[in-house]
Amino acid sequence: MTPKNYLYEMIRSELTWVVGDEYVQANEADNLGHSIDYYWVPECWHDRGERPTPPDLVVYPGNTQEVAAILKIANTHNIPVTPWGGGSGSQGGALPIYGGIVLDMKRMNKVIEIDPVTMCVTAEAGINAQHLEWEVEKAGFSTMHLPASISCATLGGFIAHRGTGVLSTKYGKIEDMIMSLEVVTPTGEIINTLPVPRHASGPSLTELFLGSEGTLGVVTKAVMKIHPIPAARKFHAYLFETMHDAMVAGSQLMISRMRPAVIRLYDEASTARVIKRVLNIDRKGAYLVFGFDGPEKIVDLEMEEACKICERTSKEDLGTEAGQSWWKNRYKFFYPPYMFQLPQAFGTLDTVATFANIENVYWAMKNVVKENFPQAAFIGHFSHWYDWGCMLYARFIIEEPPQDPNEAVALYNRIWDMAIRAAIREGGVINEHHGVGLKLGRIMRDLYGPAFNVLESLKKVLDPNNIMNPGKMGFPGKGV
Repeated sequence: MTPKNYLYEMIRSELTWVVGDEYVQANEADNLGHSIDYYWVPECWHDRGERPTPPDLVVYPGNTQEVAAILKIANTHNIPVTPWGGGSGSQGGALPIYGGIVLDMKRMNKVIEIDPVTMCVTAEAGINAQHLEWEVEKAGFSTMHLPASISCATLGGFIAHRGTGVLSTKYGKIEDMIMSLEVVTPTGEIINTLPVPRHASGPSLTELFLGSEGTLGVVTKAVMKIHPIPAARKFHAYLFETMHDAMVAGSQLMISRMRPAVIRLYDEASTARVIKRVLNIDRKGAYLVFGFDGPEKIVDLEMEEACKICERTSKEDLGTEAGQSWWKNRYKFFYPPYMFQLPQAFGTLDTVATFANIENVYWAMKNVVKENFPQAAFIGHFSHWYDWGCMLYARFIIEEPPQDPNEAVALYNRIWDMAIRAAIREGGVINEHHGVGLKLGRIMRDLYGPAFNVLESLKKVLDPNNIMNPGKMGFPGKGV
């Protein structure tokens, strides 16, 4: 669209008729605010005086019917549409790189029903995650989805990127918590997936939209599991000589089929840099914390057995206090002054692999960064655990990146290219819970091989005019 021409004003009038004049915005503040998310590249671009690509219009729908009408208008005029939740994503998934309409979902923020019999909550996708948790807690329950971004992200954003929270080791990622979805397809049809998450009634449409990052439609409502608030939640921490020794203990906790709510393992570099700063624990080695929740007797029994496992390979029992300190300060790691920020260049190279492969993935990524980018530090921790493997939350940090924005972005992308491809070679994947977005779309074909053609075919059928978040997840850009 070209502002201040006849067609632009006609389209704006159509959208205004659907949502009202105050909910169609094209002012500089709205446009700028919806052209930068938490992806380092647009932040750097803006910091260096360059102008990020803005949307032509920001539209704030108030209900599902309005979303459907907006997408029908966009299809008629072949206008790209980019859904927007809280803008806290780190992969550039919400950036309107082809202009068009940004569909800001935050007006759709209602809790519709809390069902204490089935133990689920029905909510609109634009609700802030912390607000959702507070409403569920008022009824005596919890979503148990408690990520560091809880205060700034939306339910729809978590669904779009397969997000996860600190208690995922017991309660699962967002895809384990979602029972069903209401979705508006790219052509404007309103559909509902089946009301239960487990069935043999054909393929699961819920799974199709989970992790689709707004490329296959707009999630407008979700039914999500809720949980009783546990009577007890306790933590314990150990120090290990090496990350390998700690990994042996962590994997044994999962292989034992106990149900820890949390396991988090920090490598030696992360223990020295992050644990020391945030928790004031000044030790050499690898810091491992774990926790259990539920009835107190069961928690105590599981804790006793978990400590026996850790004592086989640990060098120091840091005790309950060091574990509780981590839980109390768990969000500090992600906010100033502890979190990395401009002028530093930084990225979270998260991946996931089986227990047989995860250490090889870690060393492959660490070595490729160390050998090719001596100006970059590399640290990592393992923050989400499964009965078959765990997730590596690796980071690179450059204290003084190039001032020229093009040079800085080129360096940034080279690190990502080499580190993620090293992870894939060792059995890892592109990402574990931050999504693909714009940042990693170029590597999707490397990961999927010929299977990516299946995803591309689904995209073409569902979105024949390619209006939904084009250019993301490795799908073609607008006009391609």
